[in-house]
Amino acid sequence: METTERCDVAIVGGGAAGLSAALVLGRARRRVRVIDADAPRNAPAAHMQGYLSRDGMAPSELLAVGREEIARYGVELLAGTVTCIDGHPVDDEPGFRLVLDDGTAVEARRLLVTTGLHDDIPDLPGVRERWGRDLLHCPYCHGWEVRDEPIGVLGTNPGSVQHALLVRQWSDDVAFFAHTHALTDDERRRLVARGIEVVDGEVAGLVVEDDRLAGVALADGRVVARTAVFVRPDLHPHPDGLLAALGCEHDDAGFVVTDPMGRTSSPGVWAAGNVADPRAQVITAAGQGSAAAIAINNDLVEADTDRALRALAPRPLRDPRNGERPPEGPSWTA
Repeated sequence: METTERCDVAIVGGGAAGLSAALVLGRARRRVRVIDADAPRNAPAAHMQGYLSRDGMAPSELLAVGREEIARYGVELLAGTVTCIDGHPVDDEPGFRLVLDDGTAVEARRLLVTTGLHDDIPDLPGVRERWGRDLLHCPYCHGWEVRDEPIGVLGTNPGSVQHALLVRQWSDDVAFFAHTHALTDDERRRLVARGIEVVDGEVAGLVVEDDRLAGVALADGRVVARTAVFVRPDLHPHPDGLLAALGCEHDDAGFVVTDPMGRTSSPGVWAAGNVADPRAQVITAAGQGSAAAIAINNDLVEADTDRALRALAPRPLRDPRNGERPPEGPSWTA
């Protein structure tokens, strides 16, 4: 039998952005449901960095603390995946009906999507196993931990060269593995000018010894010793098509377009975190979730006020003697 949950705001995604928004809305005494599939992007990482007062905390610990905090304000967390979202307007207001994979339905006046993104990383031996450990993405997240080590950068797309130039900030020993990226003469000059070794040839996989990255193996048999490798993956909002199905405008890269407060082009729909901003770190996503929550609450305040005004609209007075509507003029009373 289907269970229906009713709330002011449904938040799809329970990462930093979603939990931050839920905290603000819960404290604003809104009825909130957070729907989360428990598959955070940064789950493979042992620590998250650059989050003031939480630097070095395990991502799972941040989520656990956040869940405890929102529970204090009556916010409910529903475990599951949203399989369907339909518009469900009520009283000339936007509204939404969400169905979860266990059959639970959630009806909400407003919707905030914070489902993040997924990384499309190279399909090479050892890559998936080392992802988030010593095969890394963000230098600001992991650069300090591998500073002064022999670092590699894997060339997979046009942004890879800029990634290598950025990584050079943390180590004097950086090698750029061209792999499938055809370097232009200008790109090669820029790398060489910064003292970055260019290794031509296709990469065959990663060399791992005693559960630690030891080097990068090339298809021609060479092995270049490295203790950490950075890759700039292709980024895709997760899940693909959810916000598009709601009619939200997207940019050329496929990410939803929002205003500074997270409002999308579809009435009643907000987005925050990596689903809208692929460059947002954990602390940035949390801030975006907070900003979206304030905007959503303000929007609901306006809707609540409009509803109250409609309820107070003067009703036609009637002649108590025959029930007819009175003529124009001040002499009639209720």
